Amino acid sequence: MASHSSRQTTDHARIREWAEQRGGRPASVRGTEQDEHVGVLRIKFSEDEDLEEIDWDEFFQKFDQERLAFLYQDETLDGGQSRFFKFVDRQS
Repeated sequence: MASHSSRQTTDHARIREWAEQRGGRPASVRGTEQDEHVGVLRIKFSEDEDLEEIDWDEFFQKFDQERLAFLYQDETLDGGQSRFFKFVDRQS
């Protein structure tokens, strides 16, 4: 069921599938890491020097630790594949 409306999930498999279908890789913002800890999470879609690729295990460890949810859109209004996403606080 594709939709141009936003949805929210914490399901790791769904997040990974959504990102990989769009050529996205897990990443963090360079300069935001602390010691051995991953920094601010992002999905990397292109060669962006500000983003450092990390593995999915590191990504989801930080995702769960920060109690984040993934807000995303499957399709744009005109039916194209959407890359819209953002990380939000999980609702209790």
